Amino acid sequence: MGAGLNYTVAPSVLMRSCLRRSPFRTSYSIGYGPRSTWAPFSPPPPRRAGATIISQRYNSSKTDAAELERRIAAIPISRFRNFCIVAHIDHGKSTLSDRLLELTGTISSSSSNRQILDTLEVERERGITVKAQTCTMIYKHNGVDHLLHLVDTPGHVDFRAEVTRSYASCGGALLLVDASQGVQAQTVANFYLAFAEGLKIIPVVNKIDMTAADVPRVLAQLESTFELDSSKAIGVSAKTGLNVAKILPAVVENIPAPEGDESKPLRMLLVDSWYDSFRGVICLVRLFDGTVRAGDDVVSFATGNRYTIGEVGIRYPTQVPQTVLRAGQVGYVFFNPGMKKIQDAKIGDTFTTVGSEDVVEPYPGFEEPKPMVFVAAFPTDPSDYSRLADSIGQLVLNDRSVTLFKDHSEALGAGWRLGFLGSLHCSVFQDRLRQEHGASIIITEPAVQTKVLWPNGTESVLQSPSDFPDPEDGRSRGATFYEPYVLATMTIPEEYLGRAIELCEANRGEQESIEFFHGMQVILKYRIPTAQLVDDLFGKLKGATKGYATLDYEDAGWRESKLVKLQLLVNKEPVDAIARVVHMSQAERLGRQWVTKFKEHVQRQMFEVVIQAAIGKRVIARESIKPFRKDVLAKLHASDISRRRKLLEKQKEGRKKLRAVGNVVIEQEAFQKFLSK
Repeated sequence: MGAGLNYTVAPSVLMRSCLRRSPFRTSYSIGYGPRSTWAPFSPPPPRRAGATIISQRYNSSKTDAAELERRIAAIPISRFRNFCIVAHIDHGKSTLSDRLLELTGTISSSSSNRQILDTLEVERERGITVKAQTCTMIYKHNGVDHLLHLVDTPGHVDFRAEVTRSYASCGGALLLVDASQGVQAQTVANFYLAFAEGLKIIPVVNKIDMTAADVPRVLAQLESTFELDSSKAIGVSAKTGLNVAKILPAVVENIPAPEGDESKPLRMLLVDSWYDSFRGVICLVRLFDGTVRAGDDVVSFATGNRYTIGEVGIRYPTQVPQTVLRAGQVGYVFFNPGMKKIQDAKIGDTFTTVGSEDVVEPYPGFEEPKPMVFVAAFPTDPSDYSRLADSIGQLVLNDRSVTLFKDHSEALGAGWRLGFLGSLHCSVFQDRLRQEHGASIIITEPAVQTKVLWPNGTESVLQSPSDFPDPEDGRSRGATFYEPYVLATMTIPEEYLGRAIELCEANRGEQESIEFFHGMQVILKYRIPTAQLVDDLFGKLKGATKGYATLDYEDAGWRESKLVKLQLLVNKEPVDAIARVVHMSQAERLGRQWVTKFKEHVQRQMFEVVIQAAIGKRVIARESIKPFRKDVLAKLHASDISRRRKLLEKQKEGRKKLRAVGNVVIEQEAFQKFLSK
């Protein structure tokens, strides 16, 4: 059992009991019910009393789970409320979620409970939300219980797909705005997404206790930008809990109850899924009609596969099994036998009971998120390939928006080509690989897709620079090249407007609109090539505006462009790990950067090493590394000049021969240093 617990316990008690280390406590806890019912062992009981105490705790947890289910069963669908919290990144969504969970008694108000719904280590380390997390709460309003379902969504634009999916399970949203920063780019994007879904919006102004808070300015922004009634906005401090108690009554009174009929055949929407090593795929579902219990046989509209339900339950905030899920509820299900492939769990799919396929209308599915940034990944140690393949496979199982293909490089060996929604998404994936699996990888320069319209009228979408044709390739003559664009929305203080426009123009942007806000804020819209966006445009924008700028973007389709493949050559041999498709206007500048930087990481040889950046056969930048030199005249003193010339000519011939047969040795560390940011 746990460390320091040497109890003698009957086998039957051991089988029923669940002793686990709580991630939010420093002591051991027992039970599988709501976290607020768990209690630590302090001090450890006598040896013989252990079985009795474990049994009591198990019975207590079992009683609490049964009491929770009894309370939920007594709540009609008219007293259900499903809502989410949406906001710009770092405006306090996860902190507010904690306060709401404490108010409803779902978790205890101990100081160790922080960001309960941020379960990933990378979320806690970076202070951001990556996965939309859900939780069910019971709230007593006017003397009667209400069943509330809360979704804490990410704020960064890279994870917009998580936000969009969460809207399908909700009837309303808390639009959270920072009292000091005001309306930001992602605030605007989230509002319009929620508005398009028909959600009831409740404005909440957070961090009103800060010295930099300007609540009147934020209220004016809410009215002018979103036409929301600022008199209904709730000013809170999620950190201290000030006025947070006013939010839940507003949710109950303003957000409509979900529609649904328990007597109709099952209509169940798959909102999200993740993989469990023991249970297979676990599905987060929203029930629109009917009920679902363990043992029910269901069928998928998308795949036609049939499954038997193994368990149903709710997240409270951990998984708590239930006897039944009813129309209007959001909960989890997994199958018995389990669903083996995460690819079978198609997000946006509709499930119904076997035999009801003809009478149930499938729910409109979600648009699958499209990767925008592609990188090649290679193990830092080639012998770790198989272990790293398993680690990457497990992460991809739990992040459906990552695409994975096998890749190979002569310089770096076997690897993978990964597709991500954005640069932050790529960085978070790399952090999770390091934290959760102890693995590290070499990531190449980010690249985007390119589209080629060949002279014969066929189209190809190329994922990798190695697939891009050279200028000497006969097929490229008469071919038309296209690159993806995004519509970027930037929110910046007016004093930095000039710098932001200058940066966008330098990155081949085309201005779409400019809008002046209250409080000296400006919303700037530009159409920018996706290749420029992934080249750390946000970092440059932050630097140009002293950290005040925010950025949001959406796909804006393809545009014809003069694209070329830039390659790095070492002694006229291409280095396949360093190649990139760029616009003709950017090629020379980038080529000079490459040869200068790569020269720093290549060791001197016994012969001259020539480093070049080239487009096809046309060299646009060059650097050379001088060879080691041996003084062949060292032993000669007063010798004849012809003798000296003979030795120098012999050395010259030797160098030519060495250059012809010698290979440049480039350590893998050189690639790691070159590719590292």
